[in-house]
Amino acid sequence: MALDGAFLSIVKKELEPLIGGRVDKISQPSREEIVIVFRTRGGTEKLFISAAAGSARVHITKAAIENPKVPPMFCMLLRKHLGNGRLTDIRQDGLERILYFDFEASNELGDMTKITAAVEIMGRCSNLVLINSEGKIIDSIKRVDAEMSRERMVLPNMTYAVPPRDDRLDFRSCTEEDIAKAAEALPEGDLDLAKALIKIFEGLSPIAAREWVYYASEGRDAAKSDLHGELLHRLYDIISRTAKMCEEGQYVCTAVKDKEGMLKDFSFMPINQYGSLMDTIEFSSACELLDRFYTERDSLSRMKQRAQDLYKLLTSTSERISRRLANQRQELADTAERETLKLYGDLLSANLYKIEKGMGSIIVDNFYAEDCPQIEIKLDKRLTPSKNMQKYYGEYRKADTAEKILTEQIAKGEEELAYIDSVFDALTRANGEDEVNELRAELAEQGYIRLSKIKGKPPKAHPPLEFVSPQGFTILIGRNNKQNDMLTTKLADKTDIWLHTKDITGSHVIIRAEGKTVPEETILYAARLAAFHSKAKNSSQVPVDYVPVKLVKKPAGAKPGMVIFTGNRTLYVTPLDPQGKAEP
Repeated sequence: MALDGAFLSIVKKELEPLIGGRVDKISQPSREEIVIVFRTRGGTEKLFISAAAGSARVHITKAAIENPKVPPMFCMLLRKHLGNGRLTDIRQDGLERILYFDFEASNELGDMTKITAAVEIMGRCSNLVLINSEGKIIDSIKRVDAEMSRERMVLPNMTYAVPPRDDRLDFRSCTEEDIAKAAEALPEGDLDLAKALIKIFEGLSPIAAREWVYYASEGRDAAKSDLHGELLHRLYDIISRTAKMCEEGQYVCTAVKDKEGMLKDFSFMPINQYGSLMDTIEFSSACELLDRFYTERDSLSRMKQRAQDLYKLLTSTSERISRRLANQRQELADTAERETLKLYGDLLSANLYKIEKGMGSIIVDNFYAEDCPQIEIKLDKRLTPSKNMQKYYGEYRKADTAEKILTEQIAKGEEELAYIDSVFDALTRANGEDEVNELRAELAEQGYIRLSKIKGKPPKAHPPLEFVSPQGFTILIGRNNKQNDMLTTKLADKTDIWLHTKDITGSHVIIRAEGKTVPEETILYAARLAAFHSKAKNSSQVPVDYVPVKLVKKPAGAKPGMVIFTGNRTLYVTPLDPQGKAEP
């Protein structure tokens, strides 16, 4: 997906009500993200800016984004230059993927000065550059030196230069002849028509180009060489209609999602090219679409940044345990021959009188088997007959003891691996730094890490997630293993219903019965929530066990979140996102 210049021009129109507003707060949730809160006549609005390579964008956001306790240096710089400043204009040059936000703010001497924030939406080259009234760069969220780019450096005190720009058509003002000439000017070759349109038009994303071609070619494949006659007329017709739609503000902000409900791409026009392979969702505004499209993915990305050490620890620990288990399972497989060792010892014991020191082997009758077949037993020439016999008995006892120890060690290793997997799953679903710190504390209690002393008050533990089923029953969901234990063993009544994904890491889910009979519809609803709050959230037909809480027990010494239960029943369900991203 890509935020193209055309879509950005629509975002610009939606941001224009911010003009005249004053900067109230500035924060930097992560290394490449900025949030500016404006006070306007209509209230407060949060402007979100991202310069991340895979999700660069700018839009109004409604999401609650947690900020680090200590603001980064670039955030402090923005506060110094834009604090209480007034937004005077928002500019875009054609369909270039850059928005310029002009501010009027006071400098150190109290004089009013013009400051411009250039938001460059250009994939891995995306940036946020702060420019003074003289066109000099104050600083940028990503500095670009000569080693990174010889063509365009972005460093403090340098003159701001616009990124290199190709000579392309603006679809809002071009003619049919312009399109034909631009296509002819492209290099020879049977280039795909959609890719050719991206080269011809400025600020056009692949999905928009494919949609134009889909309409013009009536669903057939088309190449640049086909761009003449009826195909050219139909292409110009859809381009003209798209331009008129944008000019009149009749654009349709559309996102496409796969059958599992995952958003895949978006555009400013209706999308029909996927047919029945994808579903479409229409949004009331471009900002709402971008906010919805990126919020969940960026939330996970921020958590990964802040909890990078935990991800690394859990990954390395999981790999180490897996290697150890593989070795132990191989050793256990090797002990399967121990009965043969005992048999050799017994047969040597019965034939000691036939053995002489220095023999390399002996052939004896196996009187334990039917028909007493002869077998050859290897001997150590350096040992006496009785020592050879004792050697086989000793290897048997060693293998027998190893089997018992290895079986126990493998069981403990599998339990530990399941625990590490459950912590990793909880970490991927953490919604804030406090929840990450709770997981740190849990791992410290289990001896996996050492916690340094935290200044100030420790973070307050979050309560379990709470939902209400359509039938009016309260459903509680644990956020991590310690909370799962508390929920199941402390808060839940014996008559409540306990749910958990079958053989898949996830949260404990409790349906509060409150003395009533829980209907099947509520159990199904809770099972879908349990599937969503598990490692299988992106799967379908997820097995979920449910059982009365009185049948759930926590063994002594078990890892946090580990329980045993009996009498369970299993449902196969599709995960339900409580925020509504999947239809119930």
